[in-house]
Amino acid sequence: MAEREVLTWELFGSASRELAEQVAADGFRPDLILCIARGGLFAAGALGYALNVKNLHVMNVEFYTGVDKRLDLPVMLPPVPNVVDLTGAKVLVADDVADTGATLKLVHDFCADHVADVRCAVLYEKPTSVVKCEYVWRRTDKWINFPWSTLPPVVDVPDAVLEA
Repeated sequence: MAEREVLTWELFGSASRELAEQVAADGFRPDLILCIARGGLFAAGALGYALNVKNLHVMNVEFYTGVDKRLDLPVMLPPVPNVVDLTGAKVLVADDVADTGATLKLVHDFCADHVADVRCAVLYEKPTSVVKCEYVWRRTDKWINFPWSTLPPVVDVPDAVLEA
């Protein structure tokens, strides 16, 4: 098996704090954090606390279907945020990883015409990403084991649900 980047819960605490410090040091004060579910929920929550931003929105985007398996294009899943809620805001888009960057690009482009400023913050950015994020904790070309997704689910999901 190829060498992997391993993020532990403890290291996640340090990583998210350092990521928030980058945003703060840059002088960017987001009005809201737009997190990309599911992996971005963890980063967005930690950034929200560290940057004292209570206004968090969620976008559900499906792209990965398994380890290194993905759809042809990312797909927004309902409910899609109302652009009225984003109008004129300074938005920080948060995700766990910018791998191909396709998901981040979809979300960035979705809100770019409606907001005052949109920037991206990720724990990891890969060289293959089409989006170069303003705030990155670490760059890698390895597959990443995240503490929230390394272990299998504790419940079985029927194959029909996975294929839907």
